[in-house]
Amino acid sequence: MAGNNDGPWGGGSSGGSSGGGGNRGNNGSGGNEGGGGGGNRPEGDGPQIPEIEELMKKGQEQLRVLMGGGGGSGGGGGQGGGGGGFAFTKGTVGLGLGVAAVLWAMASFYTVKPEEKSVELFLGAFSGIGEPGLNFAPWPVVSYEKLPVTREQIEDMGGARGANDGLMLTGDENVVDIDYQVVWNINSPDKFLFNLRDPRPTIRAVSESAMREIIAQSELAPILNRDRGSIAGQLHDLIQLTMDSYDSGVNIVRVNFDKADPPESVISAFRDVQAAAQERDKLQNVADAYANKALAEARGQAAQLLEESEGYRAQVVNEALGEASRFLAVLTEYQKAPEVTRKRLYLETMEEVLGGLNKVILDESAGGQGVVPYLPLNELRSTGGSN
Repeated sequence: MAGNNDGPWGGGSSGGSSGGGGNRGNNGSGGNEGGGGGGNRPEGDGPQIPEIEELMKKGQEQLRVLMGGGGGSGGGGGQGGGGGGFAFTKGTVGLGLGVAAVLWAMASFYTVKPEEKSVELFLGAFSGIGEPGLNFAPWPVVSYEKLPVTREQIEDMGGARGANDGLMLTGDENVVDIDYQVVWNINSPDKFLFNLRDPRPTIRAVSESAMREIIAQSELAPILNRDRGSIAGQLHDLIQLTMDSYDSGVNIVRVNFDKADPPESVISAFRDVQAAAQERDKLQNVADAYANKALAEARGQAAQLLEESEGYRAQVVNEALGEASRFLAVLTEYQKAPEVTRKRLYLETMEEVLGGLNKVILDESAGGQGVVPYLPLNELRSTGGSN
């Protein structure tokens, strides 16, 4: 019966005879070798779908052609033919090695930006620092990690993080709300990578601890007014000293002291106290200015009296010394010529006594001759007119 049924793929009778009767279904190998396989299909079905193995054979043949392999031995069957394997040539091997070399070079050469440095690891252990530019790390034995070393990173501390994070106790048992920033960068990438497990939390914890230590040693009023710059400098030095003790590779660039205020709940009362203190200081300054002015005037007057008394003393002493010198000089001259000196002293004394008097003395021994009587009519007229 199988030899009389010709399928649509042809060769139905030969398939049935060589396949050993496709209707029995027990000899599957005979059906495959027959090539048609139409003996085990019922009459009236559609076209038969090619077998999966045949499709795989065609794909392998096309791949061999593309890769440069010979296709002459590929015409045989899947089981009977000897060309079913993949053929490698020198060109294929060279191409593969070239691709592998390119991929290895791409994995081994890397670029470091100007603001970065890299840490190279040989089998997981530190081996060197990669500078900016093109670097070589042969993969897979050497790996690398790039870190930004010049970029400034900012940690907002104090009240900027939360409502109570900035509250600190001062040395005079007051509470102050601090808000500040810590700016840092990396100065040693290998230390930063290996010595710190969590760099940012470590820097924040050290900064907060250092600030609390400084505030605990200070009083409230200087913190709010004049000591912010000195506190920022002390904080910078203390944080840097602590991070250096950890061998962290972190450089503290600067500390920005943004705010120092009393707690929000008492800030209005604190401002009233501050206003009263400022008013007290103002009045005290006015009183001090008046006291300084009065004291300066009193000191000036005292100095003036001292100078005047010193001048009077010097004048009296000098006059006395002059009179004594003059007397001694006159005494010396008197001893030389007593009569002449006596007469000269008499004349000088009379000149001094009578020199300012408006009086004319006429010597009677002369008889009054030569003197013309004179009546001052002008003076009498002016005197009468005035009356």
